[in-house]
Amino acid sequence: MFIDPVYVMFLLPGLILAAIASMLVKTTFSRYAKVRAYSGMTGAQAAERMLRANGVFDVQVEQTQGFLSDHYDPSHKVLRLSPDVYGSNSLSAVGVACHEAGHALQHAAAYAPLTLRTLLVPATNFASMFAFYVFFAGLLFNSQSLVYIGCALFAVGFLFAVVTLPVEWDASARAKQHLATTGIVSPDQVSHAGRVLNAAFLTYLAGAISSLLTLLYFLFRAGLLGGRSRD
Repeated sequence: MFIDPVYVMFLLPGLILAAIASMLVKTTFSRYAKVRAYSGMTGAQAAERMLRANGVFDVQVEQTQGFLSDHYDPSHKVLRLSPDVYGSNSLSAVGVACHEAGHALQHAAAYAPLTLRTLLVPATNFASMFAFYVFFAGLLFNSQSLVYIGCALFAVGFLFAVVTLPVEWDASARAKQHLATTGIVSPDQVSHAGRVLNAAFLTYLAGAISSLLTLLYFLFRAGLLGGRSRD
């Protein structure tokens, strides 16, 4: 299969950053997975305490499978935690669990960026499936309109990645505040738990940068960037 070297040139910085972020998440999580939280609470207990302390009583906390597969499901109001988080009392576990609880608090408060991200999900799923096909159909059939539509679909993906950044940052900020004020971790452990969350945020930042670079490449190929013809 032919791979455009210009495409590689555009995407390489994002791929490198994504690899670094992924490695940092794994190493940071593993490091603080060996450190017991001051309170001895498990991730599930910490998440439940955070939810109840903020008046959220209609969200259930369940265990799911997979490594760092933790997520909040707003459609069912369920917070699902991976085994390494649900039953562990480590700094990594309580940090990740409270981060996910932060998303539940955002949902309860109708946090605007989260609402916008939720609204973008259907369009983003459609764009991720068809952007390449629409763009290259435009090239194949010499249709500038299809090329532009393809670029617009890539722009939807980038918009979703950008909107995700404040959502994830705010969830981590809520988690850090809760950890610091409820005694789940000791004062000197707050910054350590925060490192796990900061490392995780880098993966979203890397994703946004990769999405931007992808969009820029297709704008370049469409002749909309740098004055270059798509031919």
